[in-house]
Amino acid sequence: MSYLSMSDAIADLRDRREQSLRPGSERSIAKQHARGKMTARERVELLLDEGSFMEVGQLRRAIARTDDPNERRPFGDGVITGRGTIEGRPVCVFSQDYTVFGGSVGEVYAQKMVAIMELAAKTGCPIIGLADSGGARIQEGILALSNYAKVGVLNVNLSGVVPQISVIMGTCAGGAVYSPALTDFTFMVNGTSHMFVTGPEVVQEVTGQATTMEELGGASVNAEVGNCHLVEEDDASALAAVRELFSYLPLNNVDEPPRHAPDPYIDEIDDRALELDQIVPTEANKAYDVVEVIERVVDEDSFFQLHERWAKTIVIGFARIDGRSVGIIANQPSHNAGVMTYDSTEKAARFLRTCDAYNVPIVTFADVPGYMPGLEQERGGVIRRGAKLFYAYIEAKVPTVTVYLRKAYGGAFATMGCKQGDNDVNLAWPQGEIAVMGAPAAVKILHGQQLMKIIQEGGDVKAEYDRLIEEYKAEHLTPYPAAEHGWVDRVIAPHETRREIARGLRLMDGRRKDAPLRAHGNIPL
Repeated sequence: MSYLSMSDAIADLRDRREQSLRPGSERSIAKQHARGKMTARERVELLLDEGSFMEVGQLRRAIARTDDPNERRPFGDGVITGRGTIEGRPVCVFSQDYTVFGGSVGEVYAQKMVAIMELAAKTGCPIIGLADSGGARIQEGILALSNYAKVGVLNVNLSGVVPQISVIMGTCAGGAVYSPALTDFTFMVNGTSHMFVTGPEVVQEVTGQATTMEELGGASVNAEVGNCHLVEEDDASALAAVRELFSYLPLNNVDEPPRHAPDPYIDEIDDRALELDQIVPTEANKAYDVVEVIERVVDEDSFFQLHERWAKTIVIGFARIDGRSVGIIANQPSHNAGVMTYDSTEKAARFLRTCDAYNVPIVTFADVPGYMPGLEQERGGVIRRGAKLFYAYIEAKVPTVTVYLRKAYGGAFATMGCKQGDNDVNLAWPQGEIAVMGAPAAVKILHGQQLMKIIQEGGDVKAEYDRLIEEYKAEHLTPYPAAEHGWVDRVIAPHETRREIARGLRLMDGRRKDAPLRAHGNIPL
Protein backbone atom coordinates (compact mmCIF):
# COMPACT_ATOMS: atom_id res chain seq x y z
CA MET A 1 0.00 0.00 0.00
CA SER A 2 1.41 3.39 -0.99
CA TYR A 3 1.01 6.50 1.12
CA LEU A 4 0.48 10.07 0.02
CA SER A 5 3.16 12.53 0.94
CA MET A 6 2.07 15.18 3.43
CA SER A 7 2.01 17.82 0.72
CA ASP A 8 -0.18 15.61 -1.48
CA ALA A 9 -2.47 14.80 1.46
CA ILE A 10 -2.88 18.50 2.24
CA ALA A 11 -3.56 19.22 -1.43
CA ASP A 12 -6.22 16.48 -1.45
CA LEU A 13 -7.80 17.96 1.68
CA ARG A 14 -7.75 21.41 0.11
CA ASP A 15 -9.47 20.08 -3.00
CA ARG A 16 -12.19 18.37 -0.95
CA ARG A 17 -12.79 21.53 1.05
CA GLU A 18 -13.05 23.56 -2.14
CA GLN A 19 -15.64 21.15 -3.50
CA SER A 20 -17.64 21.39 -0.26
CA LEU A 21 -17.75 25.19 -0.51
CA ARG A 22 -19.53 25.09 -3.89
CA PRO A 23 -21.56 21.86 -4.00
CA GLY A 24 -24.18 23.30 -6.34
CA SER A 25 -23.62 24.02 -10.01
CA GLU A 26 -22.87 27.53 -11.28
CA ARG A 27 -26.25 27.44 -13.02
CA SER A 28 -28.14 26.59 -9.83
CA ILE A 29 -26.32 29.32 -7.93
CA ALA A 30 -27.17 31.84 -10.64
CA LYS A 31 -30.84 30.81 -10.48
CA GLN A 32 -30.79 31.25 -6.69
CA HIS A 33 -29.43 34.77 -7.05
CA ALA A 34 -31.88 35.56 -9.85
CA ARG A 35 -34.75 34.79 -7.46
CA GLY A 36 -33.36 37.42 -5.08
CA LYS A 37 -32.07 34.74 -2.68
CA MET A 38 -28.65 34.23 -1.16
CA THR A 39 -26.93 30.87 -1.18
CA ALA A 40 -26.85 28.82 2.00
CA ARG A 41 -23.23 29.72 2.72
CA GLU A 42 -23.74 33.42 2.00
CA ARG A 43 -26.54 33.42 4.58
CA VAL A 44 -24.36 31.84 7.25
CA GLU A 45 -21.56 34.30 6.61
CA LEU A 46 -23.95 37.26 6.91
CA LEU A 47 -25.68 35.93 10.02
CA LEU A 48 -22.56 35.23 12.06
CA ASP A 49 -19.67 37.40 13.19
CA GLU A 50 -16.99 37.59 10.52
CA GLY A 51 -14.58 34.67 10.67
CA SER A 52 -16.37 32.96 13.56
CA PHE A 53 -17.99 30.03 11.72
CA MET A 54 -16.61 26.58 12.49
CA GLU A 55 -18.25 24.11 10.13
CA VAL A 56 -19.18 20.65 11.37
CA GLY A 57 -19.74 17.72 9.01
CA GLN A 58 -18.29 19.62 6.05
CA LEU A 59 -17.11 16.45 4.27
CA ARG A 60 -20.05 14.20 5.05
CA ARG A 61 -21.94 12.87 2.05
CA ALA A 62 -24.48 10.23 1.14
CA ILE A 63 -23.39 6.63 0.67
CA ALA A 64 -23.08 5.38 -2.90
CA ARG A 65 -26.35 3.78 -4.01
CA THR A 66 -25.26 2.62 -7.47
CA ASP A 67 -22.12 1.28 -9.15
CA ASP A 68 -21.93 4.43 -11.26
CA PRO A 69 -18.62 6.18 -10.44
CA ASN A 70 -20.22 9.46 -11.57
CA GLU A 71 -23.12 9.22 -9.11
CA ARG A 72 -23.60 12.67 -7.63
CA ARG A 73 -22.68 12.70 -3.95
CA PRO A 74 -21.76 16.29 -3.07
CA PHE A 75 -19.91 17.03 0.15
CA GLY A 76 -22.22 18.33 2.85
CA ASP A 77 -25.24 16.57 1.31
CA GLY A 78 -27.12 19.84 0.87
CA VAL A 79 -27.01 21.36 4.35
CA ILE A 80 -24.35 23.46 6.07
CA THR A 81 -24.00 22.93 9.82
CA GLY A 82 -21.68 24.43 12.40
CA ARG A 83 -21.05 26.80 15.25
CA GLY A 84 -20.20 30.50 15.33
CA THR A 85 -20.90 33.70 17.23
CA ILE A 86 -23.27 36.65 17.09
CA GLU A 87 -21.82 39.70 18.86
CA GLY A 88 -19.34 37.32 20.45
CA ARG A 89 -21.97 34.95 21.86
CA PRO A 90 -22.07 31.33 20.62
CA VAL A 91 -24.83 29.86 18.45
CA CYS A 92 -25.30 26.68 16.45
CA VAL A 93 -26.69 26.97 12.94
CA PHE A 94 -27.84 24.91 9.99
CA SER A 95 -28.47 26.34 6.54
CA GLN A 96 -30.30 24.33 3.89
CA ASP A 97 -28.80 24.55 0.39
CA TYR A 98 -31.39 24.76 -2.37
CA THR A 99 -28.66 24.49 -5.03
CA VAL A 100 -28.10 20.84 -4.03
CA PHE A 101 -30.98 18.55 -5.03
CA GLY A 102 -33.40 21.44 -4.50
CA GLY A 103 -32.52 21.44 -0.79
CA SER A 104 -34.28 18.07 -0.39
CA VAL A 105 -33.67 16.26 2.89
CA GLY A 106 -31.74 13.00 2.65
CA GLU A 107 -30.47 10.58 5.28
CA VAL A 108 -27.06 12.22 5.84
CA TYR A 109 -28.62 15.69 5.57
CA ALA A 110 -31.03 14.91 8.42
CA GLN A 111 -28.27 13.28 10.47
CA LYS A 112 -26.23 16.47 10.18
CA MET A 113 -29.17 18.56 11.40
CA VAL A 114 -29.66 16.20 14.33
CA ALA A 115 -25.93 16.33 15.16
CA ILE A 116 -25.81 20.15 15.27
CA MET A 117 -28.94 20.29 17.42
CA GLU A 118 -27.39 17.75 19.80
CA LEU A 119 -24.29 19.96 19.95
CA ALA A 120 -26.52 22.91 20.86
CA ALA A 121 -27.99 20.81 23.67
CA LYS A 122 -24.55 19.76 24.97
CA THR A 123 -23.08 23.26 24.89
CA GLY A 124 -26.20 25.13 25.98
CA CYS A 125 -26.33 27.54 23.06
CA PRO A 126 -29.19 28.60 20.75
CA ILE A 127 -29.92 26.86 17.46
CA ILE A 128 -30.79 28.88 14.34
CA GLY A 129 -32.21 27.10 11.29
CA LEU A 130 -32.19 28.69 7.82
CA ALA A 131 -34.80 26.73 5.85
CA ASP A 132 -34.80 26.47 2.05
CA SER A 133 -35.85 22.95 1.15
CA GLY A 134 -38.01 21.14 -1.37
CA GLY A 135 -38.98 18.46 1.17
CA ALA A 136 -37.86 14.88 1.61
CA ARG A 137 -35.48 13.32 -0.92
CA ILE A 138 -37.80 10.86 -2.62
CA GLN A 139 -35.06 8.54 -3.89
CA GLU A 140 -33.90 7.89 -0.31
CA GLY A 141 -37.39 6.99 0.89
CA ILE A 142 -37.96 6.12 4.52
CA LEU A 143 -34.30 6.71 5.43
CA ALA A 144 -34.80 10.43 4.87
CA LEU A 145 -38.12 10.54 6.71
CA SER A 146 -37.02 8.53 9.74
CA ASN A 147 -33.98 10.67 10.39
CA TYR A 148 -35.89 13.88 9.78
CA ALA A 149 -38.39 12.82 12.45
CA LYS A 150 -35.49 12.96 14.93
CA VAL A 151 -35.26 16.68 14.22
CA GLY A 152 -38.75 17.05 15.67
CA VAL A 153 -37.73 15.07 18.75
CA LEU A 154 -34.87 17.48 19.37
CA ASN A 155 -37.13 20.50 18.75
CA VAL A 156 -39.31 19.26 21.60
CA ASN A 157 -36.44 18.25 23.89
CA LEU A 158 -34.72 21.61 23.41
CA SER A 159 -37.95 23.59 23.86
CA GLY A 160 -37.53 25.94 26.81
CA VAL A 161 -33.89 24.85 27.20
CA VAL A 162 -32.13 26.84 24.44
CA PRO A 163 -33.73 29.44 22.16
CA GLN A 164 -34.67 28.01 18.75
CA ILE A 165 -35.05 30.39 15.81
CA SER A 166 -36.29 29.42 12.34
CA VAL A 167 -35.90 31.58 9.25
CA ILE A 168 -37.92 30.40 6.24
CA MET A 169 -35.87 31.57 3.25
CA GLY A 170 -37.46 29.47 0.52
CA THR A 171 -40.01 26.68 0.48
CA CYS A 172 -40.97 24.74 3.60
CA ALA A 173 -43.70 22.21 2.89
CA GLY A 174 -45.29 18.99 4.08
CA GLY A 175 -44.01 17.45 7.29
CA ALA A 176 -41.08 19.90 7.30
CA VAL A 177 -43.40 22.72 8.47
CA TYR A 178 -43.78 21.20 11.92
CA SER A 179 -40.15 21.75 12.90
CA PRO A 180 -40.36 25.57 12.55
CA ALA A 181 -43.74 25.46 14.29
CA LEU A 182 -42.06 23.80 17.29
CA THR A 183 -39.34 26.46 17.55
CA ASP A 184 -39.59 29.66 19.59
CA PHE A 185 -39.49 32.16 16.72
CA THR A 186 -40.14 31.94 12.98
CA PHE A 187 -39.20 34.67 10.48
CA MET A 188 -40.05 34.74 6.77
CA VAL A 189 -39.02 36.69 3.67
CA ASN A 190 -41.66 38.44 1.60
CA GLY A 191 -42.07 37.08 -1.90
CA THR A 192 -39.47 34.29 -1.70
CA SER A 193 -40.47 32.15 1.27
CA HIS A 194 -43.51 29.87 1.47
CA MET A 195 -44.76 27.53 4.17
CA PHE A 196 -47.72 25.15 3.83
CA VAL A 197 -48.70 21.57 4.57
CA THR A 198 -49.94 20.78 1.04
CA GLY A 199 -48.96 22.62 -2.13
CA PRO A 200 -51.22 24.20 -4.77
CA GLU A 201 -51.21 21.15 -7.04
CA VAL A 202 -52.40 18.78 -4.30
CA VAL A 203 -54.98 21.30 -3.08
CA GLN A 204 -56.47 21.59 -6.54
CA GLU A 205 -56.43 17.83 -7.11
CA VAL A 206 -58.12 17.02 -3.79
CA THR A 207 -60.47 20.00 -3.33
CA GLY A 208 -60.80 21.51 -6.78
CA GLN A 209 -59.61 24.88 -5.45
CA ALA A 210 -57.16 26.70 -7.70
CA THR A 211 -54.56 28.63 -5.71
CA THR A 212 -50.94 29.80 -5.82
CA MET A 213 -47.99 29.27 -3.49
CA GLU A 214 -48.24 32.90 -2.39
CA GLU A 215 -51.98 32.69 -1.63
CA LEU A 216 -51.58 29.39 0.15
CA GLY A 217 -48.46 29.95 2.20
CA GLY A 218 -46.74 33.22 1.43
CA ALA A 219 -45.09 35.23 4.17
CA SER A 220 -48.04 37.63 4.54
CA VAL A 221 -50.55 34.79 4.89
CA ASN A 222 -48.46 33.04 7.53
CA ALA A 223 -47.95 36.32 9.40
CA GLU A 224 -51.69 37.06 9.45
CA VAL A 225 -52.59 33.65 10.94
CA GLY A 226 -49.77 33.65 13.50
CA ASN A 227 -47.45 31.06 11.96
CA CYS A 228 -44.55 33.49 11.67
CA HIS A 229 -43.47 36.26 13.99
CA LEU A 230 -41.84 38.66 11.55
CA VAL A 231 -41.72 39.30 7.78
CA GLU A 232 -38.74 41.00 6.16
CA GLU A 233 -38.27 42.12 2.56
CA ASP A 234 -35.08 40.22 1.73
CA ASP A 235 -32.62 37.67 3.09
CA ALA A 236 -30.23 40.28 4.46
CA SER A 237 -32.97 42.07 6.43
CA ALA A 238 -34.24 38.77 7.85
CA LEU A 239 -30.76 37.78 9.06
CA ALA A 240 -30.21 41.24 10.57
CA ALA A 241 -33.52 40.82 12.42
CA VAL A 242 -32.32 37.49 13.83
CA ARG A 243 -29.20 39.17 15.17
CA GLU A 244 -31.35 41.87 16.77
CA LEU A 245 -33.72 39.32 18.32
CA PHE A 246 -30.76 37.37 19.72
CA SER A 247 -29.58 40.48 21.58
CA TYR A 248 -32.59 40.17 23.93
CA LEU A 249 -32.19 36.45 24.67
CA PRO A 250 -29.98 34.37 26.98
CA LEU A 251 -27.95 31.46 25.68
CA ASN A 252 -30.13 28.98 27.54
CA ASN A 253 -32.66 28.56 30.34
CA VAL A 254 -30.13 28.87 33.18
CA ASP A 255 -28.41 31.90 31.66
CA GLU A 256 -29.58 35.49 32.05
CA PRO A 257 -30.39 37.76 29.08
CA PRO A 258 -27.57 40.18 28.19
CA ARG A 259 -27.71 43.51 29.99
CA HIS A 260 -26.78 46.81 28.47
CA ALA A 261 -25.44 49.66 30.55
CA PRO A 262 -28.09 50.92 32.98
CA ASP A 263 -29.53 54.38 32.50
CA PRO A 264 -27.85 56.71 35.04
CA TYR A 265 -30.77 59.12 34.66
CA ILE A 266 -33.53 56.53 35.11
CA ASP A 267 -34.94 58.34 38.16
CA GLU A 268 -35.16 61.69 36.38
CA ILE A 269 -38.28 62.87 34.55
CA ASP A 270 -37.28 63.96 31.04
CA ASP A 271 -39.27 65.36 28.10
CA ARG A 272 -39.96 61.89 26.73
CA ALA A 273 -41.50 60.84 30.04
CA LEU A 274 -43.62 64.00 30.24
CA GLU A 275 -45.11 63.22 26.83
CA LEU A 276 -46.85 60.25 28.48
CA ASP A 277 -49.13 62.67 30.32
CA GLN A 278 -50.70 63.67 26.98
CA ILE A 279 -50.91 60.43 24.93
CA VAL A 280 -53.74 58.48 26.54
CA PRO A 281 -57.17 60.19 26.45
CA THR A 282 -58.99 60.23 29.76
CA GLU A 283 -62.21 59.28 27.96
CA ALA A 284 -62.41 55.49 28.23
CA ASN A 285 -63.65 54.93 24.67
CA LYS A 286 -61.17 57.11 22.77
CA ALA A 287 -58.54 55.28 20.73
CA TYR A 288 -54.76 55.77 20.79
CA ASP A 289 -51.73 53.74 19.70
CA VAL A 290 -50.24 51.91 22.69
CA VAL A 291 -46.91 51.63 20.85
CA GLU A 292 -46.57 55.38 21.47
CA VAL A 293 -46.71 54.61 25.19
CA ILE A 294 -44.32 51.68 25.00
CA GLU A 295 -41.69 53.64 23.09
CA ARG A 296 -41.64 56.36 25.75
CA VAL A 297 -41.31 53.91 28.63
CA VAL A 298 -38.62 51.56 27.32
CA ASP A 299 -35.01 52.42 26.53
CA GLU A 300 -34.89 54.54 23.38
CA ASP A 301 -35.20 52.60 20.08
CA SER A 302 -35.23 49.27 21.90
CA PHE A 303 -38.76 48.00 21.15
CA PHE A 304 -38.67 44.94 18.86
CA GLN A 305 -42.27 44.10 17.97
CA LEU A 306 -43.34 40.55 17.02
CA HIS A 307 -46.54 39.14 15.45
CA GLU A 308 -47.51 42.63 14.33
CA ARG A 309 -49.87 41.33 11.61
CA TRP A 310 -51.73 38.78 13.74
CA ALA A 311 -54.31 39.40 16.49
CA LYS A 312 -53.84 43.16 16.30
CA THR A 313 -55.82 43.96 19.46
CA ILE A 314 -52.74 43.05 21.49
CA VAL A 315 -49.09 44.06 21.05
CA ILE A 316 -46.09 41.92 22.03
CA GLY A 317 -42.34 42.26 21.67
CA PHE A 318 -39.00 42.62 23.40
CA ALA A 319 -37.52 45.82 24.73
CA ARG A 320 -35.07 47.07 27.34
CA ILE A 321 -35.75 49.05 30.47
CA ASP A 322 -32.72 50.37 32.33
CA GLY A 323 -30.55 48.15 30.13
CA ARG A 324 -32.29 44.86 30.89
CA SER A 325 -34.35 42.74 28.50
CA VAL A 326 -38.09 42.65 29.11
CA GLY A 327 -41.06 41.15 27.30
CA ILE A 328 -43.86 43.61 26.54
CA ILE A 329 -47.56 42.66 26.42
CA ALA A 330 -50.01 45.50 25.79
CA ASN A 331 -53.64 45.91 24.78
CA GLN A 332 -54.00 47.96 21.58
CA PRO A 333 -56.93 50.44 21.84
CA SER A 334 -56.37 51.62 18.25
CA HIS A 335 -57.65 48.27 16.97
CA ASN A 336 -61.17 47.24 18.04
CA ALA A 337 -60.68 49.13 21.32
CA GLY A 338 -58.07 46.58 22.43
CA VAL A 339 -60.72 43.94 23.08
CA MET A 340 -59.49 40.42 23.92
CA THR A 341 -60.15 37.60 21.44
CA TYR A 342 -59.19 33.95 21.28
CA ASP A 343 -56.35 34.86 18.93
CA SER A 344 -55.01 37.71 21.06
CA THR A 345 -54.97 35.57 24.20
CA GLU A 346 -53.06 32.80 22.42
CA LYS A 347 -50.62 35.33 20.99
CA ALA A 348 -49.91 36.82 24.40
CA ALA A 349 -49.85 33.47 26.24
CA ARG A 350 -47.29 31.90 23.91
CA PHE A 351 -45.05 34.96 24.13
CA LEU A 352 -45.36 35.12 27.92
CA ARG A 353 -44.38 31.46 28.27
CA THR A 354 -41.42 31.99 25.93
CA CYS A 355 -40.19 34.87 28.09
CA ASP A 356 -40.71 32.81 31.23
CA ALA A 357 -38.68 29.94 29.77
CA TYR A 358 -35.72 32.22 29.09
CA ASN A 359 -35.71 34.40 32.20
CA VAL A 360 -37.07 37.57 30.58
CA PRO A 361 -39.28 39.65 32.92
CA ILE A 362 -42.76 40.61 31.70
CA VAL A 363 -44.09 44.18 31.60
CA THR A 364 -47.83 44.47 30.85
CA PHE A 365 -49.70 47.60 29.78
CA ALA A 366 -53.41 47.00 30.37
CA ASP A 367 -56.23 48.98 28.78
CA VAL A 368 -58.92 46.45 27.97
CA PRO A 369 -62.73 46.63 27.79
CA GLY A 370 -63.17 42.87 28.12
CA TYR A 371 -63.55 39.90 25.80
CA MET A 372 -65.16 40.22 22.37
CA PRO A 373 -68.78 39.04 22.60
CA GLY A 374 -70.53 37.06 19.88
CA LEU A 375 -71.12 33.70 18.26
CA GLU A 376 -67.80 33.62 16.42
CA GLN A 377 -65.77 33.95 19.61
CA GLU A 378 -67.87 31.54 21.66
CA ARG A 379 -67.94 28.89 18.94
CA GLY A 380 -64.26 29.46 18.27
CA GLY A 381 -63.41 28.35 21.80
CA VAL A 382 -62.79 31.68 23.53
CA ILE A 383 -63.34 30.07 26.96
CA ARG A 384 -60.72 27.37 26.52
CA ARG A 385 -58.35 29.50 24.49
CA GLY A 386 -58.83 32.57 26.67
CA ALA A 387 -57.88 30.56 29.75
CA LYS A 388 -54.38 30.04 28.33
CA LEU A 389 -53.33 33.60 29.11
CA PHE A 390 -54.64 33.43 32.68
CA TYR A 391 -52.75 30.17 33.09
CA ALA A 392 -49.55 31.63 31.63
CA TYR A 393 -49.49 34.64 33.96
CA ILE A 394 -50.09 32.51 37.04
CA GLU A 395 -47.50 29.93 35.94
CA ALA A 396 -44.79 32.53 35.23
CA LYS A 397 -41.75 32.44 37.50
CA VAL A 398 -40.05 35.56 36.15
CA PRO A 399 -40.75 39.02 37.60
CA THR A 400 -44.02 40.50 36.32
CA VAL A 401 -45.05 44.16 36.34
CA THR A 402 -48.48 45.41 35.21
CA VAL A 403 -49.43 49.03 34.53
CA TYR A 404 -53.13 49.91 34.23
CA LEU A 405 -53.13 52.74 31.70
CA ARG A 406 -56.87 53.20 31.68
CA LYS A 407 -59.57 50.52 31.89
CA ALA A 408 -59.46 46.87 32.93
CA TYR A 409 -62.96 45.41 32.90
CA GLY A 410 -64.40 42.02 33.77
CA GLY A 411 -62.65 38.75 33.01
CA ALA A 412 -60.01 40.56 30.95
CA PHE A 413 -58.82 42.24 34.18
CA ALA A 414 -58.04 38.82 35.61
CA THR A 415 -56.20 37.59 32.52
CA MET A 416 -53.91 40.64 32.12
CA GLY A 417 -51.57 40.17 35.06
CA CYS A 418 -53.75 41.06 38.04
CA LYS A 419 -52.41 41.14 41.61
CA GLN A 420 -54.69 38.31 42.71
CA GLY A 421 -53.19 36.20 39.91
CA ASP A 422 -49.81 36.24 41.69
CA ASN A 423 -48.45 39.21 39.74
CA ASP A 424 -45.50 40.90 41.44
CA VAL A 425 -45.93 44.64 40.93
CA ASN A 426 -49.15 46.40 39.89
CA LEU A 427 -49.23 50.10 39.07
CA ALA A 428 -52.12 52.28 37.89
CA TRP A 429 -52.40 55.66 36.25
CA PRO A 430 -54.84 58.16 37.89
CA GLN A 431 -57.49 57.59 35.20
CA GLY A 432 -57.34 53.82 35.72
CA GLU A 433 -60.73 52.09 35.75
CA ILE A 434 -60.65 48.64 37.36
CA ALA A 435 -64.21 47.35 37.46
CA VAL A 436 -66.61 44.63 36.39
CA MET A 437 -67.75 46.75 33.45
CA GLY A 438 -68.02 50.31 32.17
CA ALA A 439 -70.51 52.82 33.54
CA PRO A 440 -73.24 52.72 30.82
CA ALA A 441 -73.67 48.95 30.98
CA ALA A 442 -73.47 48.88 34.77
CA VAL A 443 -76.10 51.60 35.23
CA LYS A 444 -78.52 49.82 32.90
CA ILE A 445 -78.16 46.61 34.89
CA LEU A 446 -78.19 48.18 38.36
CA HIS A 447 -80.86 50.83 37.76
CA GLY A 448 -82.81 49.55 34.78
CA GLN A 449 -86.13 49.30 36.60
CA GLN A 450 -85.68 52.74 38.15
CA LEU A 451 -85.01 54.30 34.76
CA MET A 452 -87.96 52.50 33.19
CA LYS A 453 -90.24 53.86 35.89
CA ILE A 454 -89.09 57.42 35.13
CA ILE A 455 -89.87 56.88 31.45
CA GLN A 456 -93.36 55.59 32.30
CA GLU A 457 -93.99 58.61 34.52
CA GLY A 458 -92.80 61.01 31.83
CA GLY A 459 -89.80 62.20 33.82
CA ASP A 460 -86.39 63.39 32.63
CA VAL A 461 -84.73 59.98 32.22
CA LYS A 462 -81.62 61.38 30.55
CA ALA A 463 -80.81 63.64 33.48
CA GLU A 464 -81.18 60.74 35.93
CA TYR A 465 -79.20 58.41 33.67
CA ASP A 466 -76.36 60.94 33.42
CA ARG A 467 -76.39 61.44 37.21
CA LEU A 468 -76.17 57.69 37.82
CA ILE A 469 -73.33 57.40 35.31
CA GLU A 470 -71.30 60.04 37.13
CA GLU A 471 -72.12 58.47 40.48
CA TYR A 472 -70.94 55.05 39.28
CA LYS A 473 -67.75 56.53 37.83
CA ALA A 474 -66.92 58.34 41.06
CA GLU A 475 -67.52 55.27 43.18
CA HIS A 476 -66.09 52.50 40.99
CA LEU A 477 -64.15 53.81 37.98
CA THR A 478 -61.01 55.10 39.64
CA PRO A 479 -57.88 53.19 40.70
CA TYR A 480 -58.34 54.07 44.34
CA PRO A 481 -60.77 51.31 45.40
CA ALA A 482 -58.28 48.80 43.95
CA ALA A 483 -55.44 50.53 45.78
CA GLU A 484 -57.43 50.45 49.04
CA HIS A 485 -57.87 46.68 48.68
CA GLY A 486 -54.19 46.11 47.82
CA TRP A 487 -54.86 45.09 44.21
CA VAL A 488 -52.72 48.03 43.05
CA ASP A 489 -49.37 48.69 44.73
CA ARG A 490 -49.04 52.30 43.64
CA VAL A 491 -51.05 54.89 41.73
CA ILE A 492 -48.58 56.87 39.65
CA ALA A 493 -48.55 59.79 37.23
CA PRO A 494 -47.93 58.68 33.63
CA HIS A 495 -44.55 60.45 33.53
CA GLU A 496 -43.38 58.31 36.47
CA THR A 497 -43.98 55.03 34.64
CA ARG A 498 -40.49 54.29 33.36
CA ARG A 499 -38.92 55.01 36.73
CA GLU A 500 -41.44 52.94 38.67
CA ILE A 501 -41.18 49.92 36.36
CA ALA A 502 -37.39 50.01 36.64
CA ARG A 503 -37.67 50.13 40.42
CA GLY A 504 -40.12 47.23 40.43
CA LEU A 505 -37.80 45.14 38.28
CA ARG A 506 -34.84 45.92 40.53
CA LEU A 507 -36.90 44.90 43.53
CA MET A 508 -37.60 41.51 41.95
CA ASP A 509 -34.12 41.02 40.50
CA GLY A 510 -33.07 37.37 40.65
CA ARG A 511 -36.34 36.28 42.25
CA ARG A 512 -37.81 32.94 41.23
CA LYS A 513 -41.13 31.51 42.31
CA ASP A 514 -41.21 27.97 43.63
CA ALA A 515 -43.33 25.62 41.52
CA PRO A 516 -45.27 22.68 42.97
CA LEU A 517 -43.78 19.25 42.33
CA ARG A 518 -45.46 17.73 39.26
CA ALA A 519 -44.64 16.32 35.84
CA HIS A 520 -46.09 19.40 34.14
CA GLY A 521 -49.17 21.56 34.28
CA ASN A 522 -52.10 20.84 31.98
CA ILE A 523 -52.55 24.13 30.10
CA PRO A 524 -55.88 24.24 28.20
CA LEU A 525 -54.40 23.68 24.74
